[in-house]
Amino acid sequence: MRRKIPSTAALIAFEAAARHESFTRAADELALTQSAICRQIGGLEEFLGLALFRRSRRGVKLTAAGQSYARRIAAQLDAVERDTLSVMGQQGAMSLELAVVPTLGTQWLVPRLRHFQALHPEITVNLTNRTRPFLFADTEFDAAIYFGDADWSGTEAHYLMPEDLQPVCSPALLHDGQPFTAQTLADMPLLQQTTRPYAWRQWFDSLGLKVARDMTGPRLELFSMLAQAAEHGMGVALIPPFLIQRELADGRLVLAHPQAYRSETRAYYLMIPERKVESAGLVAFRDWLKDEARVWREGADS
Repeated sequence: MRRKIPSTAALIAFEAAARHESFTRAADELALTQSAICRQIGGLEEFLGLALFRRSRRGVKLTAAGQSYARRIAAQLDAVERDTLSVMGQQGAMSLELAVVPTLGTQWLVPRLRHFQALHPEITVNLTNRTRPFLFADTEFDAAIYFGDADWSGTEAHYLMPEDLQPVCSPALLHDGQPFTAQTLADMPLLQQTTRPYAWRQWFDSLGLKVARDMTGPRLELFSMLAQAAEHGMGVALIPPFLIQRELADGRLVLAHPQAYRSETRAYYLMIPERKVESAGLVAFRDWLKDEARVWREGADS
């Protein structure tokens, strides 16, 4: 069945004309005549069965339908351009599309990637933030680094590292620089992380305490957001210290309590879809990443 898709030339002409709200300026940008732009847009309107522009002696203005269509088409053309440039840039090289939890990617993975590039200059690793599981079949991702259990249907899981959550806050919140007691913490503003809604409850449980307000407080999605909120005195956050080493070293954040909580069921994993487990590029990245994580674990435990 033939797809109901207008010609690319008509869409490009429409996107330029919509952006400028001018057929003349669109023609100048695309090195076409104004009449050619008019023909392309006229044909597109006939194809769609609706008017995209209102014409007058003063020029052209987008209709409501034209504004809506222009937003969608611009996004789709941008995506096609990105994909095209990506393919053109490979020139026989190999690229890996990796979904990664943001703060771990920024604070732990990116500083180490140059070592992988030195070992495998033929492989380019592209990173995209994802905080939750997804269907690999619906994306272009080759693998994912995520925090959770290893139960991700249709994938092969490789353990990387645990996560030790520890209370941190601005030094301005501490009295005489002394850490809080757990009971004092229970009365403090507790910053919540969206992807770990029971983190504070589990932390207090690890000390044998039941706290009624353990799930109240501002909710933020990323550790980087929690760190910023804690740094600015909004409350106490549960964050793995290895993700905020610079903040701790600079004194912008301090440990609010010595107790750390480690989940027995959740950790950081590299997830590879089963259909790609034998990919040469992924095998090289998998082996390198597991070695990096092992070295880090040994250093953290020593």
